[in-house]
Amino acid sequence: MRGFVRDGFRAVRDAFEENLASGADVGASCCATLRGETVVDLWGGFADEAMTRPWQKDTILTVYSTTKTMVALTALLLADRGELDFQAPVAKYWPEFAANGKAGIKVSHVMSHASGLSGWREPVTAMEDLYDWEKMTALLAAQAPLWEPGTASGYHSITFGFLIGEVVRRIAGKSVGTVFREEIAEPLGGDFHIGLPASEDSRVADIIPLAMPQVTPEQAGKFALSQIQEVTFRNLPGDYPWAGSTAVAKTRGWRSAEIPAVNGHGNARSVGEIHCVLANGGVAKGRRIMSEAGCRKALELQIEGPDLVMSPMPPARFGMGFALPGPLLDLELPNPNTIHWGGGGCSWIFIDMDARTTFAYVANKVDRRPLGDPRPFRAIRAFWGSPGLGKR
Repeated sequence: MRGFVRDGFRAVRDAFEENLASGADVGASCCATLRGETVVDLWGGFADEAMTRPWQKDTILTVYSTTKTMVALTALLLADRGELDFQAPVAKYWPEFAANGKAGIKVSHVMSHASGLSGWREPVTAMEDLYDWEKMTALLAAQAPLWEPGTASGYHSITFGFLIGEVVRRIAGKSVGTVFREEIAEPLGGDFHIGLPASEDSRVADIIPLAMPQVTPEQAGKFALSQIQEVTFRNLPGDYPWAGSTAVAKTRGWRSAEIPAVNGHGNARSVGEIHCVLANGGVAKGRRIMSEAGCRKALELQIEGPDLVMSPMPPARFGMGFALPGPLLDLELPNPNTIHWGGGGCSWIFIDMDARTTFAYVANKVDRRPLGDPRPFRAIRAFWGSPGLGKR
């Protein structure tokens, strides 16, 4: 294990070290910031299952749905500049989207997973299709919602990035990955990529898949999917990299594509330090990126209640692009003005606007409990209890 912790945060180092020593983690990184200063920056273990490649300071990997937070941050930035109105119809920016009864869907509905477009009605049979931006966005523009928009959330596991990304593209004339890189990542020195150049492949850690147990027909019957869940999860290529199948995530096609809900590459340092923007009222690395009012838009509750895709999990509460404190997360948050989200495998970001902190954790070993994974939660509890955090 390498890196540093500032005075008062030794408990975070102990928790991180325990995760590696116990085998709970194979390779991981952990970063925390306080009032704009990085107070924890740790990394260790191995970048591969065979434990032949040590995890380095600059190791990165696919963080799956934590990518959504970078897309949301990009949208918040455009809104702060007055270029994007969250209460406007999506069709204001993307006229073709109005087809099939979607003229009234607002950008805020998409940002809160409430647009009714959690998946593609037409089956997507090849990974190459997911790499085809025009095809994926055209299918979404043409189809009808799966439920009445604005009445409930239904986690947009992959469509979120295409929907918000196309709105960004229509406004900026550039892909969401390009806007994110030029306007956020590069100004902040953030090593996070939506569309990874081939030059960075040698730094990418492997995702270590979960050994999936055999499911009997009787067990499968107990977990029958709803029609909405069937469309969301099953109309995807058979080799899509879910927890039990990660080979595609090693390919150049996956890494170079922009699938902005799920295929961002980064580490805890980049995730934690980039989101300092939101934790610190729009300022990070000494640069003002946004106004504080623009940052706090993320806290505005858009929808709450049972999620039509994540059911039977507890009800969700979504702000503008992020989850808000609520029963969905099996973790007690110390302050109410906290936003968060995580990614399959193991990646998390917590942004506490009251304490002006961020906490990010990224690891390469998949866990079965995406919303109750003990590895990052052990470290985040240690951070929140640290004497170095002071009064909150």
